[in-house]
Amino acid sequence: MRLRNVKYAKELLESYPEIIIQNPKKHAGNWKEVFKNKKPIELEIGCGKGKFIYEKAETNPDTNFIGVEKFDSVIVRALEKAMIKPLDNLRLIRFDAVNIDSIFKDYEIHKIYLNFSDPWPKKRQAKRRLTSPIFLKHYTKILNPKGIIELKTDNYGLFEYSMLSLNHDDNFQINSVILDLYKALPKENVQTEFEIKFLKLNKPIYYIKSSLKEDNK
Repeated sequence: MRLRNVKYAKELLESYPEIIIQNPKKHAGNWKEVFKNKKPIELEIGCGKGKFIYEKAETNPDTNFIGVEKFDSVIVRALEKAMIKPLDNLRLIRFDAVNIDSIFKDYEIHKIYLNFSDPWPKKRQAKRRLTSPIFLKHYTKILNPKGIIELKTDNYGLFEYSMLSLNHDDNFQINSVILDLYKALPKENVQTEFEIKFLKLNKPIYYIKSSLKEDNK
């Protein structure tokens, strides 16, 4: 899918440093100082236009939330939501998740959300998938000892690949697998923009919940 360029995106992102973190690497291991509290931190990788992460932050004030998105023209839409009603427990980062372990350290993330990630369907693209062994290694570093990954996707290939990848990783265990989320809807499910779109097309939503094994750390 071709991204539509937003001409003012970069300028707007730089104008709200209290919401968009400009130099995230300098906060690695010290994100509690950014939020000025010791509340648990949850992370959405690929937050897109921000509907999910904003609503999670709005309805869970006792948790801090960070949305990561690599495209200016997408994350600016998330910023626009936060501009209307800023939330103390929400921050956004324009960053490529391939280096996610360079901006978070010391097991400071409690939960990672992977919502409708790019499936990168070609075999040669497998390493780019957010549940590839490369990324799982990063997550092991940044998740706390009871850390959780929650994945939602409409793509069965990515769903199947993610199950196999998590099963083959000695650090993770799969806690829950749902083949059609809306036939067994978990409590407090927050929809993304893509989720709403796919539901209108009557596409099943696949779900995986995984956690670090107790003896991992």
